[in-house]
Amino acid sequence: MNYHHKDALHQTDRRLTVEAPVATYDSLDYVTVMIGDQMLGLPIGRVHDVFITNRITLVPRAPSEIIGLMNLRGRIVTAICLRRRLGRTAIPRQDREGKTELVAVGIDHQGEAYALIVDAVGEVMRLDHSTFEPTPVHLDRNWAALATGVHRLEDRLLVVLDVNAILAIELAAAA
Repeated sequence: MNYHHKDALHQTDRRLTVEAPVATYDSLDYVTVMIGDQMLGLPIGRVHDVFITNRITLVPRAPSEIIGLMNLRGRIVTAICLRRRLGRTAIPRQDREGKTELVAVGIDHQGEAYALIVDAVGEVMRLDHSTFEPTPVHLDRNWAALATGVHRLEDRLLVVLDVNAILAIELAAAA
């Protein structure tokens, strides 16, 4: 796993700090991200990197969830808009100079690099197995299809995302 303990500037990309707690068998560790007001959890073992960028190359005829490709330190990364993947409208975020700024969580999957574009990255959260519950039946079906369950916290619900399901995007057949 590649965790970075200092902010670093690489071309237009900025890495953010993700500190991994020592795992125990009685806990589940997540990197929390925000989509609107909803906090979501990505299993920390799946998160490779957290960064901010404003450089992206659009991909013609790609599914709407795939917003483009990035060159991240010499590696081609497929950028997936988590908002769109969850059935929400994408809301571009701009930096002080008016450039679109993307907050991303880097994921490696089957030898390929992906960036999940999110509204914000929160903290690393360690939760007990006892607070984990199955996905509620009333959860939006787009969200439920991409979740493995939830943690009921003191003041909110943490929806735990299934990274494999998020990355299973249907590609249109070639004409």
